[in-house]
Amino acid sequence: MVWEGSLRIDRWLSIKLSWEIKPLKRAISQGFVSIIYSTSVIYSGTSAFQKFVCPLPEPNNTKMINAGLILGGLFTLILSGTEIGVQFFNKWKASLLEVEKYKKETIEAQLENLKSQVNPHFLFNNLSVLSSLVYKDQDKAVDFINQFSKVYRYILDNKSKELVELDIELKFIKSYCYLLNIRFGDSIKFDFKITDNQQLQLLPPMALQLLIENTIKHNETSLDEPLKVNIYTTNDYLIVANNLQLRKVSEPSSKMGLKNITSRYHHFTKMEVKINETEKLFEVHIPLLKSNL
Repeated sequence: MVWEGSLRIDRWLSIKLSWEIKPLKRAISQGFVSIIYSTSVIYSGTSAFQKFVCPLPEPNNTKMINAGLILGGLFTLILSGTEIGVQFFNKWKASLLEVEKYKKETIEAQLENLKSQVNPHFLFNNLSVLSSLVYKDQDKAVDFINQFSKVYRYILDNKSKELVELDIELKFIKSYCYLLNIRFGDSIKFDFKITDNQQLQLLPPMALQLLIENTIKHNETSLDEPLKVNIYTTNDYLIVANNLQLRKVSEPSSKMGLKNITSRYHHFTKMEVKINETEKLFEVHIPLLKSNL
C-alpha cells in the first residue's frame, strides 16, 4: 500500500505541480505528502492488526507502533528520494535531447536561410540586374551594390544568433526589399507599419526575410496585378500579409521555412506562429518577444 500509494501520489503531483516549473516545491511537496500518507497507512494498518487479528503485548505496544512508524517513514524517504532522483535524471536527459534537437533545428534553419540567399538563382538574378544598371544608371548601380553588401553583411553577422532586435532585422529587410524593388519594379510593393515601442522586441534572425521570400516564391507579380506585401505589428505580433495570386507553376520549395520558424519559436515562448489564409489574403503572424527574456 505504501509503495503503490507513493506511485499514485507521484502521478497526481505530476499533473498538479510540474517538475519543469517548480522543481524544489515539487520535491518538498512530494516528500511531505508521501510521509504523511505512509505513516497514516502504517498506523492504520498496525491499529487494525492489533484490533482484529492479534493484540500487541501491552508493555511494548507503543514502542512497536513507534518503531513501525519510524521504519515506515525512513522507507518512504528512501522511496521518495529514489523517485525524485529518477524524475530529475529523466528530466535532465530530456533537456539534453531538447537542446540537441534545438541545435539541429537551428543549423537547419541557418542552412535554409543561407541557401535561400546564396543559391545561384539569387546571385544570378541580382548580378544580372546590376550589370544592366551599370550601363543605364551608374548612381543606382552604386546604391544597388551598397544594399547588396548590407544584405550579405547581415547574414554573416547574425546567422549564428538566436534572437535579434526588430529594428536591426528591419534595416536588413529594407535593404533586401530594395533589391527586390529594383528587380521587379512596380510589380511588387512593400508597406511597413511598425510601432516605435516594438522596435526593441526580439525575433529569430532572418525570419522576416523567409516570409517575404515565400511570398514571392508562391505568387505571381505583374504591373497590372502587383503583389502587395504589408508588414506591420499588433499585439506583440509581427504580421506579413499579401494578396493571394498563386503561381500557375510554383517554384521548387523545401517547405522548411515556416516549419523552422515555428520550431525555433517553441524554445523561447508559448506564443504560437499563426497562419491565416482566405481566398484573397495570406497572413503569417510571428511573435515579438520581450527584450528581458
